Amino acid sequence: MSEAELILDQGSTIYLTAEGYTALRAELAHLTGETRAEIAERIRESQQHGEFSEDNSELDQVKTEQAFVENRIAELRSIMSHAAELEPDSIPTDQVGLGSLVKIEDLEFGDTFEVRVVSSVEADPNKDFLSSESPMGTALYGQAPGDTVSFEAPDGIKKIKIHAISR
Repeated sequence: MSEAELILDQGSTIYLTAEGYTALRAELAHLTGETRAEIAERIRESQQHGEFSEDNSELDQVKTEQAFVENRIAELRSIMSHAAELEPDSIPTDQVGLGSLVKIEDLEFGDTFEVRVVSSVEADPNKDFLSSESPMGTALYGQAPGDTVSFEAPDGIKKIKIHAISR
C-alpha cells in the first residue's frame, strides 16, 4: 500500500504546496479530458482494424493504457478529495517543516543545494522536491539553521548541514 493510499484510508489531509496542488489538478483535468478522448478514439480505430483478425494486439495495448489512465484518475480524485493547499504563512522558516525550502550542504563533498520538503504525493527528485517521509526528509524535519544531521542513504550514512530555511 502506497503512502497516499494509507493516508486516504486513514482519512487524513494531504498538504500540498500551491505548485503541487495546481499540477495535480491540471494532470487530473488533462487525463479526464484529452487523454480519455484520445484513448476512446484509438479503441474505436483498433476495433475497426481488428474486425478481420482474432489477434488484435493494438487493441490490447490501448486497453492496457486505458486501465492505467483510469487507475491514475481514480488515484488523483482520491488525493484531491483529501488535499489542502499549504498557506504560505504556515510554512515554517525557523525549523524545517512541510513546504520549507532548505539550503543544505553535503559535508562529505562540500556541495550546497536546496530542497523543498513536501508530502510523498508531491515528491519529485527532478525538481528537488523531497518527501518528508524519505530518510533525508525525516532527518531534516524539525531541525533549525546551523544544525547538522545524519541519515541512512543507499550508499551509506550521509551528513548534511542546514544553512537556511525559507518559504
